[in-house]
Amino acid sequence: MPLPHRRRLQPRWDQALLEGAQGSLQDLLNCWRISREFYYGFSRLRRIGPCITVFGSARFEEHHPYYQLARNVARHLGETGFAIMTGGGPGIMEAANRGARDADVLSVGCNIELPMEQKPNPYLDIWTEFNHFFVRKVMLVKYSSAFVVLPGGFGTLDEVFETLTLIQTAKIKRFPLVVVGVDYWKHLRDFIDGAMLAQHTISEQDLDSVLITDDCQQAVEFILSSVPVRQGTTAAR
Repeated sequence: MPLPHRRRLQPRWDQALLEGAQGSLQDLLNCWRISREFYYGFSRLRRIGPCITVFGSARFEEHHPYYQLARNVARHLGETGFAIMTGGGPGIMEAANRGARDADVLSVGCNIELPMEQKPNPYLDIWTEFNHFFVRKVMLVKYSSAFVVLPGGFGTLDEVFETLTLIQTAKIKRFPLVVVGVDYWKHLRDFIDGAMLAQHTISEQDLDSVLITDDCQQAVEFILSSVPVRQGTTAAR
């Protein structure tokens, strides 16, 4: 098995980028760093093949039901031929990468550099790391055919609503989003139905690409019925 890849990063490029107006030379340097990071991601991920990205909290231990649910969902998806991509860390991410191993398909970690360093989990074939959230998000959408979202925190919510915005604005098409963990997401669903839909800030069509379920087979069938044909090589390890 190839060792997970980890590149050396310069500290806090993202913080420096967001510190307000800067000189033209610093702006040019920022552009060069960002374009270099994009190229790094493109070169590392261009051959991973058809892929599903799984999001969720790093805080669930192996014995937790959500960990087991993530592993089962990833295994079912892997058995249909999809590679599995996560943030590459512990918790739900580890569970999904472990499920990819159970299915003997490619297991990918696409991490973001954070102040508290996150070590790669032991179930990865490819490991990448980015400085900027926006670069990482482009990679996740570009190389994924669908997203599966399990219980998580602010970062998980960010990915959910970023994806829904891209779908709503037709920046991506026919991109299924499966939300797993019915009880966990109940209050969010109540807010969407009782406030957003009720006040017409979104339409029912905006949610056509979303399924909320705890049934692994239903999740797989929903994705298989929705994903477009995307270019790529086999997801097998």
